[in-house]
Amino acid sequence: MNQLKNLILLIISVGFLNSCYSFNGSSLTDEKTVQINEFPNNAALVNPTLSQQFSTDMQNRFLQRTTLKGTKQNPDILIEGEITDYSITPTTISSTTQPTSGGGTIQESQNKLTITVKVRYENKLHPELSFEKNFSDEAVFNSSLSQNDIETSQVKLATDRIINKIYNDIVANW
Repeated sequence: MNQLKNLILLIISVGFLNSCYSFNGSSLTDEKTVQINEFPNNAALVNPTLSQQFSTDMQNRFLQRTTLKGTKQNPDILIEGEITDYSITPTTISSTTQPTSGGGTIQESQNKLTITVKVRYENKLHPELSFEKNFSDEAVFNSSLSQNDIETSQVKLATDRIINKIYNDIVANW
């Protein structure tokens, strides 16, 4: 009988707590539609596929992880911007060496890919949430990677992180 009382008390407590706090985690309450424009690549060094891939990944993130519907006319939320930096710079020379076929050694080095995106977010229903910000991320990689390897793996890594930051600033409002 005592266990039955504890079970009933537990159910009532959980129901009460659930009604007091929502675990939704989204700051988007009234917004129903979103328009995400293409992000042109205005960086000095141009990756020819970056603009389209970044724009598509942004659209997919918002359409798959929120209840927002995509539109081209009078959206509640407008997200647009541009890719302002895409650069690869040397960062370190490691103490690790590789033997060469001629009997010498080569020190391994690392490069850093940096991508910066300027984002303009307009929330027409809650204008106080609108912003214009730069989001940046980087990926450090071995300098022996080919350009194709960099563009398929390192660019994806950096852009996914940038999209996560943008998504969190808009949806989670952190």
